[in-house]
Amino acid sequence: MERFFKLKQNGTTVRTEIMAGLTTFMAMAYILSVNPSTLTAFGQVEGLGWYSVFLATALAAGIFTIAMGLFINFPVALAPGMGLNAYFASVVLSSATTDHPFTWEMGLTAVFISGLIFILLTITRVRQILLDAIPDGLKHAITVGIGLFITIIGLKNSGLMTIGVEAGNDIAAGKFTDILSFESVIHLGSLEDKNVQLAIIGLLLIGVLMVLRVKGAILFGILGTTVAGILMGVVDFDTLSNPATPWTPDFSQLNFASFDWDGIMHTGLVSAIATFTFVELFDTFGTLVGTATRAGIMDDPEEGKRRVGKAMLVDAAAVTGGALLGTSTTTAYVESAAGVAEGGRTGLTAVTTGICFLLALFLAPVAALIPGSATAAALIIVGVLMAQSIKHIDFDDMVIAIPAFMTLAIMPFTYNIANGISFGIVFYVILATIANLRGSEKTYKVHWMMWLLAVLIVLRYILIGSQG
Repeated sequence: MERFFKLKQNGTTVRTEIMAGLTTFMAMAYILSVNPSTLTAFGQVEGLGWYSVFLATALAAGIFTIAMGLFINFPVALAPGMGLNAYFASVVLSSATTDHPFTWEMGLTAVFISGLIFILLTITRVRQILLDAIPDGLKHAITVGIGLFITIIGLKNSGLMTIGVEAGNDIAAGKFTDILSFESVIHLGSLEDKNVQLAIIGLLLIGVLMVLRVKGAILFGILGTTVAGILMGVVDFDTLSNPATPWTPDFSQLNFASFDWDGIMHTGLVSAIATFTFVELFDTFGTLVGTATRAGIMDDPEEGKRRVGKAMLVDAAAVTGGALLGTSTTTAYVESAAGVAEGGRTGLTAVTTGICFLLALFLAPVAALIPGSATAAALIIVGVLMAQSIKHIDFDDMVIAIPAFMTLAIMPFTYNIANGISFGIVFYVILATIANLRGSEKTYKVHWMMWLLAVLIVLRYILIGSQG
């Protein structure tokens, strides 16, 4: 393993890498239950079974995460992405009552085609050009934005932050004029809730372990929080006998290659392909660059670009492979930062995480024991670590500061990585161009790819809208 993964060269050890891989798995394990529920819209998507999606989720995450580790030596894990799975379900449900419904088979077809597009873009090195095109200030903003995005996920999953959907709709409709009304949209959760209390315990436990410089602080914090949850009566042991999570996987229920090529001319298919492609393009870029930066891989720019470029190819293959298995877009996961924060630097971290996902096929009831508050606390702490990159952003230079701030602010508050990157790119192109035309003392590089992306972004929001 030392020779294969180049552990000494990357300043790490077998123990550190395995601990990091376990930490990443702990932070991502929620997807095993969340993705099936989301993709089937809690049973509302007719014909798409919860367990079939569970199998596809575990297999896709396991197979392609291991591939990322073995072939690229990259400490990044993959799994079906949050956000795109919700879009998948919403498109299917929204057309269910129409004369020409958009079936879940069509949805998988759209994901598969978007994956083929990604493979083409990666082989032709179009995606890799992004590494040269995006200015360093925006790259660091992406890292910080992902950290805030992870924090929002943790706060929301733990119950420390609650969102009033109805109030939010009222504000969107212009019904609120009093700024104090906003506290009914996003506010602190109930501190009387045991899950919220457990999340706070988890935050303190992980925080104390990190202050004491305990190796594996996040993983031990998750396990310690789980023990606390057992003592508090929060952990549900009924999962051990729940028929929805059997001990032995039944692969006959897997929706393998369930595509609907007869529906290729459906009017909604082109829109779905465009949305999957556009969002995945920026989500993956942000995740890979942000995680690579945190892992120190980008310290050597040329080597970092080479490895990220190869990682993009595995990611592209994962999109098509995940669709074949029967799940929505499989992508690099921002929660990989949890393992990187624990010292993960090589593909051994990813291989460890991937093996855990495959084992989850047989031990799903055990994995389900870990309370969401425990992993949520870990994600919040990871957000702290990712936010450290903000010190590399020059906020005295408004050409950099404004696009960077738009990136790191819009990403978490719209709950969408692609939105943040999109606004950052458009704002940078406009401001940098104006500064250059004005004849400022500093000349700002605006890569042709940035111009192309800015135009495509504007067209995307005009033609597809902000909800795509």
